Amino acid sequence: MSRRLIGRFSQEVIDLLGLDIPAETPIYIADSNIAHMKNSHPDDFKKYGGDIEIIISSPDYVGKNTKDNSIEFTKEYVINGDFVKVAVRVSLQNIYYARSMYVLNPNRVKNFIKKGTLKKLDK
Repeated sequence: MSRRLIGRFSQEVIDLLGLDIPAETPIYIADSNIAHMKNSHPDDFKKYGGDIEIIISSPDYVGKNTKDNSIEFTKEYVINGDFVKVAVRVSLQNIYYARSMYVLNPNRVKNFIKKGTLKKLDK
């Protein structure tokens, strides 16, 4: 399985979400993750797949999904009105991988922000 480094957890994200990991913990993507993204959300991947590293390195919002324990990096594309999420999960080997990427429903995003599930990063 080939994997490549696509980002690192910033101290700000770690503090905001109360994560118990060191700053600069690496985030990878593997061929199997890319295949999953292309199969599950082909149009979203075609449009935003090239931006995964940007979304990880400078998200507008971050959140922690308690259902699957993923860390969610969300970027708002104002021009298109899209909120694009990249979900990162830790593997059994304690390695963080980008597992999925897709466009979110804007109304759901606004509700998540209101509830505090998605937290805005200071820019």
